[in-house]
Amino acid sequence: MAAQPNLCDIGFIGLGVMGKNIALNLADNGYKIAGFDLDHTKVASLITQDTLERGEQSPRIEPCHSFTELLSKLKAPHLIILSVPAGQAVDDVCHKLIDAGICADDIVVDTGNSLWTDTIEREKSYNGKFLFFTTAISGGEVGARFGPSLMPSGDPYAWTRIEPIWQAIAAKVDPQTGLPLERTSIEQPLPVGEACTTYIGPAGSGHYVKMVHNGIEYADMQLICEAYHIMRESLLMSPSEIAVVFRQWNQGLLNSYLMEISAEVLDYVDQKTGLPLVDVILDKAGQKGTGLWTAVSALQIGSPATTIAQSVFARSLSTLKEERVTASKLLKGPVNSPVDEQQHQEIITALHDALYCSKICAYAQGFQLMNMASKERQWNLDFAAIAKIWRAGCIIRASFLQSITQAYQLDEELNNLLLAPYFIEQISLYQGNWRKAISHATLAGLPCGGFSSALAYYDSYRCERLPTSLLQGQRDYFGAHTFERIDTAKGKKFHVQWNDAQRPMIKV
Repeated sequence: MAAQPNLCDIGFIGLGVMGKNIALNLADNGYKIAGFDLDHTKVASLITQDTLERGEQSPRIEPCHSFTELLSKLKAPHLIILSVPAGQAVDDVCHKLIDAGICADDIVVDTGNSLWTDTIEREKSYNGKFLFFTTAISGGEVGARFGPSLMPSGDPYAWTRIEPIWQAIAAKVDPQTGLPLERTSIEQPLPVGEACTTYIGPAGSGHYVKMVHNGIEYADMQLICEAYHIMRESLLMSPSEIAVVFRQWNQGLLNSYLMEISAEVLDYVDQKTGLPLVDVILDKAGQKGTGLWTAVSALQIGSPATTIAQSVFARSLSTLKEERVTASKLLKGPVNSPVDEQQHQEIITALHDALYCSKICAYAQGFQLMNMASKERQWNLDFAAIAKIWRAGCIIRASFLQSITQAYQLDEELNNLLLAPYFIEQISLYQGNWRKAISHATLAGLPCGGFSSALAYYDSYRCERLPTSLLQGQRDYFGAHTFERIDTAKGKKFHVQWNDAQRPMIKV
């Protein structure tokens, strides 16, 4: 049968902030979209925005008002993209599509922040009904509109159909420099470069990688906030003065999207009060769960993602606002002495180096966690490729990721980024100031859990013999949990009869 040229290429369900912008991105790249949302005003809003941006040109987006209508406007086999809240909403839409007549060779792509274990179960549940595929997306509203980082996973055949679409809409980087080729408005031409997307692996792996991305994001944000807090409270710097420092840092080793926007936030003045906006924002942090999921997964798998976990706990502690107000009046800290101009600059330099070294450790923890999960799940994750697709379009995009990419290209079996020659050299160069910054903050009574946990991770990882030998002795004493010896074969267990006066040791 001849092709029907008026039919749409892609069905899109869920036209909230992210969905609307991804749909427009797809349309920019030449795909005709059939758009649907349970809230019909969002469908109308999308059509209106597209018309305002482009004028009275031929429509790129067809409005739909039911699942049946959506399917009727699509070329077969159908490709349908979901941008709906994680959880039950995904299954509700999938069941509606089944009722509307979706076929076994149709593809449904979940682009929400779903928990990776839910993704695995969904692929099993919908097997034979349609091809359930997932793509985790990072980049926020602007990234979705002009080029996000995409982390797809699932059925390899489905990927062959989706790949050219994702290659088109993903963020692009210069293949030589690794720097983003940014597009921030519809007037700019579509960039041509290396796309920030790659097939991650089997079902669940893409959402797992995005989960860890968000865990690293939590840590990165917390570390920047600690540097800000120490400058604000110890050096008595204003937000605008700190913004100047952050912009200077953003020109070098610490160049990143988060550093860039942190300076923008610090420079913003609240129109109502005339105060820096950061002084008007209530200091209680929200979270949507992905950082928590990362910390839980790290605990379950036994991967020491301490800085990521600490960043989650820091947000939790921030919510205890009323208790903190009370505690601030009752619990005393040290009395701080003013610093002179030379000390002022030395502390700022130390904070730069502390932020850089701590950032290295946070990324090392994230990649170590993915490595352990990959081995446990037999995903065979490509860490050089993952670092490459994070260089643009995503929230943790940074020039720093080019060095991570190169580290894994040089050694595909690298167990930890801290063991890469480049990062060995970097930590060696900057760790002195890292330690000074933490010492200064501690003596000043200022919390720096992110910096401190990162340093503890580094020092523990480089420690040939930890005090865990005593811990194992304790466990054996009160619970007969046994221990291994350094002078016997690996895996052989021993136990001391602690209650016996002679305390004999037995092999278990």
